[in-house]
Amino acid sequence: MALVLQAHASPIVIAHRGASGYLPEHTLAAKAMAHTMGADFLEQDVVLTRDGVPIVLHDIHLEPTTDVAIRFPERKRADGHYYAIDFDLAEIQLLTAHERVRVNEAGEPEAVFPNRFPLQPGTFGVLTLAEEIAFIAGMDHSRGRQTGLYIELKAPNFHQREGHDIARAIMAVLAESGYDRRPTQVFLQSFDDKVLQYLRDELQCQLPLIQLIADPAWGEDSKVDYDFLQTAAGLDYVAGYAAGIGPWYRQIYLGTDDAGTATLSSLVTMAQQRGLQVHPYTLRKDDLPTGVSDFDTLLGIVLEQAGVDGIFTDFPDLARRYIDAMVIPNEP
Repeated sequence: MALVLQAHASPIVIAHRGASGYLPEHTLAAKAMAHTMGADFLEQDVVLTRDGVPIVLHDIHLEPTTDVAIRFPERKRADGHYYAIDFDLAEIQLLTAHERVRVNEAGEPEAVFPNRFPLQPGTFGVLTLAEEIAFIAGMDHSRGRQTGLYIELKAPNFHQREGHDIARAIMAVLAESGYDRRPTQVFLQSFDDKVLQYLRDELQCQLPLIQLIADPAWGEDSKVDYDFLQTAAGLDYVAGYAAGIGPWYRQIYLGTDDAGTATLSSLVTMAQQRGLQVHPYTLRKDDLPTGVSDFDTLLGIVLEQAGVDGIFTDFPDLARRYIDAMVIPNEP
């Protein structure tokens, strides 16, 4: 059976890649800011280096958030990408991290979110998972808090094809730091159901597992039927190995009706009826859906109308303020 968690008194704030609305994602500065903003959990996306070291990076590619193309121009693969798995940790540590970029129609890099931190050379670097855990533990100690880790195993099938076991590598880091025995302070998440079951069954992981749910159109590197996972039978299946689900928030908020009223799916209710927590991703004040005029309105739809158990957001300060002002009904 899956680990069943007691629900928090109020929804939790999960800092998506840190305070990434204000500072480049997954940098030490972004994590420090999220910590001081009162986030309950800080997210770590994890990939592996060539020498098997877990590093905190959202993509298996390095070019969207680092200067790898300048420092190692000859190291891209035939598909034009620079893969983290092709670089040793010592090489990764030479890179400078920056705001996320994409290639525009002119073939030039441009910031994905132009009103965020300027796209410029800086002093940000790429952290190992062990370094980030030590940093968060240090801030917890100095600030008298207990902040959680929310770790995603990125592309487990890709890593397996490259000869690496990302689940085992991450669990080794958690064991070394003692966080493998902190089920109230660590979530492990993945889009791949099989790696979550491997964590539970083969690696005897005692930490709560979260099944991420993608839009099938995104082409995640897994054989998961994400439409099925949003059905009653699919959620029954997830409840057999996971403590919760992490859906895209647009799988909960379906838009507005002719009267302008928010329309919601039944996903949250169905999941919670099965004892699953629901932590949707990613709420952003600079990427509002059609029909939503401001960020507080979006927060209200997801937190109060849908009644989720926590949210991923690039703006943990705004979510913290909203949740702290919510009136939480007393349990009978």
